[in-house]
Amino acid sequence: MSRHRNGDAAVSRRDFARLFALGGSAALFAHPAFGRERPPELVPTPAAPDERFWVSVRQQFLLPPGLAVVNAANLCPSSYPVLDCLYQHTRDVDCDPSFDNRRKLGDLREAVRRRLADFLHVTPEEIVITRNTSEGNNIVSSGVDLKAGDEVVIFGDNHPSAHVAFREKAKRFGFTVKVVDPVSPHPGPEYYVDAFAKQMTPRTKLLAITHVTSSVGDVMPARELCRMARERGVLTLVDGAQSFGVLDIDLSDMQPDFFTGSAHKWPCGAREVGVLYINKSAQSKIWPSIISLYAGAVGISKTFEGMGQRDEPAMVAFGEALAFQERIGKRAIEARARQLSQQLIEGLKQTSGVRLWTHPDPARSAAIVVFQPGNLDPAKLATSLYQKDRIACTGRGGADRGGIRFSPHLYNTVEEIDRSLAAIKRYMTTGT
Repeated sequence: MSRHRNGDAAVSRRDFARLFALGGSAALFAHPAFGRERPPELVPTPAAPDERFWVSVRQQFLLPPGLAVVNAANLCPSSYPVLDCLYQHTRDVDCDPSFDNRRKLGDLREAVRRRLADFLHVTPEEIVITRNTSEGNNIVSSGVDLKAGDEVVIFGDNHPSAHVAFREKAKRFGFTVKVVDPVSPHPGPEYYVDAFAKQMTPRTKLLAITHVTSSVGDVMPARELCRMARERGVLTLVDGAQSFGVLDIDLSDMQPDFFTGSAHKWPCGAREVGVLYINKSAQSKIWPSIISLYAGAVGISKTFEGMGQRDEPAMVAFGEALAFQERIGKRAIEARARQLSQQLIEGLKQTSGVRLWTHPDPARSAAIVVFQPGNLDPAKLATSLYQKDRIACTGRGGADRGGIRFSPHLYNTVEEIDRSLAAIKRYMTTGT
């Protein structure tokens, strides 16, 4: 009989059938093949969270002991409450996929919209639930009326969905794309405000930036850039893939016209769910690029969320991920991620042969730490870290600040960071 192995435990097809027949996700997650027994409910966050508290947070995830996943910038695990929610509603739909049974999911989706709006300090009428950041970015670049003679100013360190996408669409529609290149190390917010100002002209229609870069974790002065653009009548798109769910974001203060994010990264939500915020003042300046059935119930979602059949259980689980973060506290989560990042930075600064790409000033970087490990091949080092040390990170190739990327989050511990630093120091001495 075919078996799937996790450590010393094995689950057969018959085991799976029996577990699912029990009718509850708790029975599934309590099985020893999934690492350990179900942890107790998370206690309220203390005024000064200590390491014991953060260890209890880690226990809310299915991650097995010994595996340090320091890769939030790529993909985060979901917590038990999120998995419970996703399983419960997925099972309910598959037990009875009738319109009558699924109707309640529409109400639950609107509850998620309200939670997203509260989380970002905006209104539900400005929230579109997408599938990910890339989709949100492309809805904007396809939906804003850009034509020959218009200009778009983008940041050179944008994700392809807000960099390559604009360049490709410029070929079709005839507008011009101007690029502000990144400077390493981060030269400070004033530099970028000035650099973008110099690229803008009366023909500029849109400014597109990344809030926190995935390349080295640079924090862009989003609030200041949005204000400058607004004063010139220029629309703004802020890619929040690497800030949403880890930084304490207040869009009512930042005031972008468009903001995008994904559930599968720092929010630790279900996959293929995301958010697109469209400021009320910009809603008349963008057209939908997908028109189908099953739109949202309020505001801009009635026009932009009709994308056909969606995975509504994943959308509902997105709300549970936000609720989980709210129970911990957004400020506490940001402080924790920054604490672990600073621990990494200080340790790497003391490691011979390492070249740190991420700026050590926490005002210029956030939760992503990238470094060149001397002459070691980053891809091979990342593989060794995972296979030999059970440390999951990302190896970045290429000429532009290649190296190893660590991105710690709320489920990581001080011990995992210490272990990661010790492994890097060992490999810098012995090779991979």
